Amino acid sequence: MPRSTVGHRPARRALRAGLAAVAAAAAAGALGGCSSGPAGPPASPPSSSRPAQAASTASPSGSVVLDERARGTTVRVPPGTRVVVRLHSTYWSAPTGSDPRVLAPAGARTTPGGTCRPGGGCGVSAAEFTARRSGTALVTARRDSCGEAMRCPPGQGRYEVTVTVTP
Repeated sequence: MPRSTVGHRPARRALRAGLAAVAAAAAAGALGGCSSGPAGPPASPPSSSRPAQAASTASPSGSVVLDERARGTTVRVPPGTRVVVRLHSTYWSAPTGSDPRVLAPAGARTTPGGTCRPGGGCGVSAAEFTARRSGTALVTARRDSCGEAMRCPPGQGRYEVTVTVTP
């Protein structure tokens, strides 16, 4: 007497559907850990969203804090102002100034984030400057990587802010 497989078809379909669901869940879990960049805030918004020039005034404490959003802008400060640059990734080099007579360096550091996965670039690259005298200085930083094993797209590997010291 030949075997009948009619009774087994619904069970096979259910098994195939279950295996497909498990495979899809495993694939989603494997991809969930991938990232196109370091954790935290975006490294830098697209250049088209930033103004070509931005005026800034010192806070009552006598300091100005700049981050990725200030990239490509001009900041005006009076002499004596403390200018702090904080870039939110350890992939950035320490910010440097082009003219220490105008914008004197007052320290730089890179601080890794405490909960970062290896290769994630989590942390802050920062520098402080003191506005000394009238003039203009360029603050720059560079990075080659914009994420784990990911080269920066054009325009994302350089940070530049013009600081104009005016009385």
